[in-house]
Amino acid sequence: MVIKKNLSLQTYNTFGLPAKAANLIKINSEVQLKATLKLPYQPIFILGGGSNMLLTKDVAGLVLKNEIRGISVIRKNKETVALKIGGGENWHTFILWCIKQGYGGVENLSLIPGTVGASPIQNIGAYGVELKDVFLKLDAIEIATGKKRTFTKEDCLFGYRDSVFKKTLKGQYFITAVYLQLTHRAHQLNMDYGAIKKILEERKIKRPTIKAISDAVIHIRATKLPDPADLGNSGSFFKNPEISRQQFEQLQKRFPAIVFYDLPNNQVKVPAGWLIEQCGWKGKRVGNTGAHAKQALVLVNYGAATGQEIEALAYQIVDSVYKRFGIRLTPEVNII
Repeated sequence: MVIKKNLSLQTYNTFGLPAKAANLIKINSEVQLKATLKLPYQPIFILGGGSNMLLTKDVAGLVLKNEIRGISVIRKNKETVALKIGGGENWHTFILWCIKQGYGGVENLSLIPGTVGASPIQNIGAYGVELKDVFLKLDAIEIATGKKRTFTKEDCLFGYRDSVFKKTLKGQYFITAVYLQLTHRAHQLNMDYGAIKKILEERKIKRPTIKAISDAVIHIRATKLPDPADLGNSGSFFKNPEISRQQFEQLQKRFPAIVFYDLPNNQVKVPAGWLIEQCGWKGKRVGNTGAHAKQALVLVNYGAATGQEIEALAYQIVDSVYKRFGIRLTPEVNII
């Protein structure tokens, strides 16, 4: 195994921040991982695609970069197919592979950055679909013991952009493989979001396929979100807050134009981007960082920002939204 020392992580995180790793090893198999965990390095930091984190300092100990690859069919019947995907596979590349194979269920999650192994941690979601909708199980290695464990959907405790791996088991497991169940016929297309419907109508698509849905989502995301290769960012920085119906109705009296989505259990989701925009942050630049001009939910690095600078901006935004709306935003990005 090759240990890279004092390595810049600038090309390993989508914010393009110049934090350094004291030591880094690229992991390409469970066998190599178990051997690596016997080395005398602490603490252990797990790195996937670097797309959902904000590095505010150098990383001590040992960084394990997940590069475990491979996609295989483990079961197939008349309508569904079960897949095993290596944790180090690029998520969007995997989506494109599924579209090519005619496998449906994840097309709404197109162009989400990151790795397959990171997807359950965040319970990634977009345009009415979440990972948990197609999730079967995952394999992971416990960092402390090197023991392998399989987590079921119930074990993962999935919530909105949340799982057990962001709570009680944070940083304790290295996800080596994810198992998903997709469809290969009779696809259940999710077109409830108006933006998708609009694109399909503009393209005069009356009988959409999974590829048409994927293409629409890619178009929407590409026009709304900056490419990290051009402008450092981590996608949506904050979660969309969910509030009680009572609190929402009080807000609606004060702000009749408030954007919202009804949820079960008398809850209402309010888009964080709308709240941030109403507070005047959209397109506003503060030093080397700012909120993107096309999507206020996205904080960007204009080329020389530090993690501390972006973090400071994030909490200025949190404070201003709370002051005006009484809603406290929660970062979706993992702040290191």
